[in-house]
Amino acid sequence: MSGHNKWSTIKRKKGANDAARAKVFTKIGRELAVAVKNGGPDPNTNSKLKDVIAKAKQNNVPNDNIERMLKKAAGDTDSTNFEEIVYEGYGPSGVAVVVEALTDNRNRTASEVRHYFDKAGGNMGTPGSVTFMFGKEGVIIIEKEDVDEDQLMEDALEAGASDFLTDDEDIFEIRTEPNDVGAIRDELEEKGYTIISSEPAYIPQTYTRLEDEEAMKKMAKMIEMFEENEDVQNIWHNWENEDEYEG
Repeated sequence: MSGHNKWSTIKRKKGANDAARAKVFTKIGRELAVAVKNGGPDPNTNSKLKDVIAKAKQNNVPNDNIERMLKKAAGDTDSTNFEEIVYEGYGPSGVAVVVEALTDNRNRTASEVRHYFDKAGGNMGTPGSVTFMFGKEGVIIIEKEDVDEDQLMEDALEAGASDFLTDDEDIFEIRTEPNDVGAIRDELEEKGYTIISSEPAYIPQTYTRLEDEEAMKKMAKMIEMFEENEDVQNIWHNWENEDEYEG
């Protein structure tokens, strides 16, 4: 997922072609494997696995695929060890970028990430060089269609949400503490709400607006390169007017 404009990204992914969808499935399969390896194959006792299964369903991964991924992960004797790494850097015109990766080869991934930053006219930074510009929060997205705003707000705050945003014309955005997002998602689902997306996210504290067409083109291309890389799970940035760029 990318950026602060979650809805534009989600809509793009929902309409993705088969090749792009296959890449999303591969990334989620890797997350499932790591979650099973670290906490066991039972989502009732492994909250991280439960969260990844929810993410798989939100990304329209068929249940049969999820079952196959789980069986493979539970019976996998492969010694491959995936490492979670956060990369930081700047895109064109100083847009702050945070990249979350799961990799079995940190040298390869670091080299590719650095290349993407360089190609866009930006640069990869050191740990802590960018993340101070973001806050870590849980983000739950629900479509506005057929949802009573006042009731959802009441249910969300009662479940423990920290904030409720209605600025977007298409969606409600519920903010939580990062570790509470799964429990609040489950409680809202039990009350009949359909969750489009739910995950901890890096939320920008300030934003950078790109006015130059070439800078916007480079930034969009950089996001695309990151999203196509199988090691990259998420990219977060503070490009304010991403949704205005039509490519």
